[in-house]
Order: sequence, then structure tokens, then C-alpha cells
Amino acid sequence: MNNQEIVQKLWNECNVLRDDGVSYQDYITELTYLLFLKMSKEQGQEDDIPQDLRWDALVAHEGTELMSFYRQLLLDLGNPDKVHSAKINVIYRNASTTIDEPANLEKIIKDIDALDWFTARQEGLGDMYEGLMQKNAEEVKSGAGQYFTPRPLINMMVRMTRPKIGERLNDPAAGTFGFMVAADEYLKEKNDDYFDLSPKEAKFQKEDAFSGMELVPGTHRLAMMNEYLHKMNGRLEQGDSLSSAGKWMKDFDVVLTNPPFGTKRGGERVSRDDLTYDTSNKQLNFLQIIYNSLKKNGKARAAVVVPDNVLFDSGKGEDIRKDLMNKCNLHTILRLPTGIFYAQGVQTNVLFFTRGESDYDNTKDVWIYDMRHQMRSFGKRNPLNKQDFEEFEKVFCADDRTKRQETWDKEKNPNGRWRKFSIDEIMKRPNTSLDISWMSDEEEKQQKSLKEIMSDMNEKAKAINEAIAELNKALEGIEDDD
Repeated sequence: MNNQEIVQKLWNECNVLRDDGVSYQDYITELTYLLFLKMSKEQGQEDDIPQDLRWDALVAHEGTELMSFYRQLLLDLGNPDKVHSAKINVIYRNASTTIDEPANLEKIIKDIDALDWFTARQEGLGDMYEGLMQKNAEEVKSGAGQYFTPRPLINMMVRMTRPKIGERLNDPAAGTFGFMVAADEYLKEKNDDYFDLSPKEAKFQKEDAFSGMELVPGTHRLAMMNEYLHKMNGRLEQGDSLSSAGKWMKDFDVVLTNPPFGTKRGGERVSRDDLTYDTSNKQLNFLQIIYNSLKKNGKARAAVVVPDNVLFDSGKGEDIRKDLMNKCNLHTILRLPTGIFYAQGVQTNVLFFTRGESDYDNTKDVWIYDMRHQMRSFGKRNPLNKQDFEEFEKVFCADDRTKRQETWDKEKNPNGRWRKFSIDEIMKRPNTSLDISWMSDEEEKQQKSLKEIMSDMNEKAKAINEAIAELNKALEGIEDDD
């Protein structure tokens, strides 16, 4: 049984709990409580868990006694006086069960215990857990897609920013910590699983290289579990990055993130006092804290998912775009297709930028790649994949303008998707708008119509040719009779 089959089996357990009124989101949380104990045993990481609160103690109980024991176990694991591990305390903080039927709880525990954990360890317990979270995001009823970024998009953003050993990475809207986990996996793959690092370097990668902050307590719990299963131990805070609690996030080499969209409730302003421009728009505030959190060394870089309105909002939106292009080299905008997020209809982009050494005139030109128009259809049945980014990655070349121009010329602007706009051209646009598109839906419809007309004409020509051939045969027959 491979990880994919294990994930499906665990996900199917949710059917057991439907009569208990347990939601998909509650089920993932419930699984997190149970899987943490089981995986701690499988990984030999039970030292921080008292013996009477470990997995073996849990499976020794049955029926109503099991239910009572489990409820007390959740309370004890979240109690610092009982368990002296801050990470475990956070994962089980305010934990309670939503399962009412003892037989259902017993079935889930026994089924988890009976799974092929040898294979799961071989393929990676962290990958298995991420598979469960993806299942949750794909399930429309769960509403979890709001914080789940498709893994192929995350991996592409990591590849394009090219993190290095010894660099500090951050995600101020951490979600389930997917960006940092992907960056860690990228670096391990490039550096022989950190095998050749010195003890000091290895300690830095585990404890200091990756950090983040997540607002929602339930999502933060999932993030902590994800970090733990990938054997990472970076700073992962629960709180509001747009408040004073987020001011610790400074001097990073790389930021990778997909911040939440929308406005603060009631139109309230952020409580941070280190933002230049005051607005209730969350993504514009996140954009400010991101580019201000990068080191001013000409090398620190970011890849950020933003909705379309960040590109064209007037007023403070325009001020923030100008500030970004002054302080950073905004070298690339990737216009993403619709349908790749589970929240349908959301139109998004990825901004790639590098912090300058000064605060002025860092953007010279902006390259825009249109991956939105004249693309295949995306959705739950047709998800985004690595191959969708191949053409973009060929011509990306980071912020090396000369190499990019050479690559672009060599590729001959594939499908007309890739264009460059100088800072002078952008500054002349209304509201300094970066919402630039030259591949229209109307053009796409016209091209499709033309293809349909050509196809229809080809079919008719084929039918005419066949009729002529038949006529020629008939004529030949008449000549033979004569």
C-alpha cells in the first residue's frame, strides 16, 4: 500500500463520522491529534510525550473507557504542566474531540493502527500528511481551499527564487507551511539531504532557515504538524502578521507566500506602525510588509501570489506599486490562469521581485508572461501540473535582463505570451497600472471560431474529394462498358 492509497483509506474514514455530524475540517483536525501520536511512535520521537499519553496507551483502551481516556489525553497534551514540550502544547492547545460515538472513535484508532506504516515511513510521513490536507482542500464542502495553494505552483515559485543553504526564508501568511516545506525539500534535494553540511549549518537549516506566521489557530495547528513531520523546527508563530505581533519578521533573504485576499473586517486598519501606506486592503498591506522585510543587499527576493486588483487599484494601491518598484526590481509578473485555486473565478498573478540596495529606481523594466489566455481548462478534474510552467521557466532567467533578452529572442516569444514594458511606459499608464494584457478572450474566441470554420471547411473539402473520387470511378466504369 503506497502513500496515495493510505491517504485515500484515511480520508474514507470520514464517512464513519458523518452520522456524528463531524465536518471535513473537524475530521482533519481530529486526524491530526491521532496521527501525531502514531507518527511520533513510528519515527521514534516519543521522548517528549509521557508514557501514559503515548499511542500504545491510547490503543489499550476500548469503548466508553476509550472515549473518556481520549478526552483527558487531549487536555493533558495541551497542558505545559503535564507535557514539557512547547510544540506539543501548541498542537494540542484547546484541543477537544468532535466525536460523540465511542464505537466510531475506536474504529478510527484501530484502522490507523493497522495501516502499512513501514511503506508510509519509506515514502515520507510528511508527504502523507500533506496528501490528506490536499484532499481536504479539494473537497468543496470543507472550505479549506481558501488557504491551500496548489503544490505545482508552490514548487515553481521555489525553483524560480532558488533558495540557498544559509539563507533565511519566511512566509507571513503561512497557511499549512507548504511554501517552507517545499523550500526545505528543494534544498535537501540539491544538497544530498543536508548530509554534507557541518553540524552548525545543519542546525541552522533545521531551526533558523524557515519561519512563518499564521492567523487562524486551526490552520496553525495543521502547519505545526506539517513542520514536525518534515523534521523542521523553525519559528512558526500563531498571530496576525499585520499587527505588531508580526514585526519580528525582518531581514529575510527569501519570502514565498500566498497572502489572504480581501479587506480587514469592518474596514479597520492594520495595527502595525511600520507600514508607509495606510489601507484596509489586506493584500496591499501584506505586499508592503513583504518587500520591507527583505534585506537591502540587492539579492534578497520574493515570489508572492496576488489578486488582479493589486495591479490596478488607485489611490494607496498606486502609491504601494510605485514604492515597490522604487525599492525593488519588480522584474516579472506571471498572470495565472483561472480555475487553479479551489475558490473558483479568482484571478491571480505571481509577482517576482528583488530588493535593491537603495530605495529608489530599482525597476527598469517589467516582463509579463500571460499564462491566463488561450490555455487549457483547469479545475478539480484538470489540476495544474509542472508541465504547465515549462515554457515560462525556460525564459524566466530571474532578474538578469541581458540573459533574459537573449533567451526571449531565442525562444521567439512563444505564443506571444512574453512581453517587456519599460518603467517609463508603466509610469505613463493610468494609475500606474500593471494590469496589462494583450491576449484577449475575444481574440481567443475568434481564434477558436476560425479553427472551427477551418475544420468545417476541411470536412466539407474531404466530402467533396470523396464524391469526386466516386464520380471518377463511375465515369471509369461507363468508359469500360463502352
